[in-house]
Amino acid sequence: MRLAIILAAVLVIVAPLRAGAAERAVVLPAPFYDPQSTTGGEQKLVVAGGCFWGVQGVFQRVKGVSRAVSGYAGGARESAHYDQVSQGDTRHAEAVEITYDPKKVSLGELLRVYFSVAHDPTQLNRQGPDIGAQYRSAIFVANGGQEKLARDYIAQLAGAKVFSAPIVTTLEPLKAFYPAEAYHQDYLVRHPTQPYIVYNDLPKIDNLKRLFPSLYRESPALTN
Repeated sequence: MRLAIILAAVLVIVAPLRAGAAERAVVLPAPFYDPQSTTGGEQKLVVAGGCFWGVQGVFQRVKGVSRAVSGYAGGARESAHYDQVSQGDTRHAEAVEITYDPKKVSLGELLRVYFSVAHDPTQLNRQGPDIGAQYRSAIFVANGGQEKLARDYIAQLAGAKVFSAPIVTTLEPLKAFYPAEAYHQDYLVRHPTQPYIVYNDLPKIDNLKRLFPSLYRESPALTN
């Protein structure tokens, strides 16, 4: 599906389409519940929200994030390969593992970015042009603290009716995260003029800079 969109894109109409896409960001309140971390060192959060190119690109530009890796979560190691995952029947989702310093950016702030600009949490088993369970909206929780904060924030957003449709993001236990193939890493940074990236993903970076100026960083945290 993604390759079909890339091949079908017409460069002459990319600029106006990009402007329209950038207007769809949703301004969200900060989480009511966002306790300061009591543990030292870096922490990790694994989220899924459509094609991992754009999600990775967003979090690579968040201050306090030292690494964001595209990969797969939700399925078995044996099927954690793009050719298999793209078929949509491996139980994997295209996901991003975010490594961050909780003293510089909180888990609540990361989730706010995730729900606001990284993807649309109201799209069920799809994201924009990409269709299938591998593109679902999901947070792969590693512990009870992550689960409580994510669950409470989803309830807060639902109660505030900030979206025009119900939030469909699932909370799934993180069993394992498998990094994607090397050619998927830093994809947005390395291919900024590709039509798919220009239309679907660069507006997310624009929205991050516009809506979260205190969290935005110009130089992305690259994997290589």
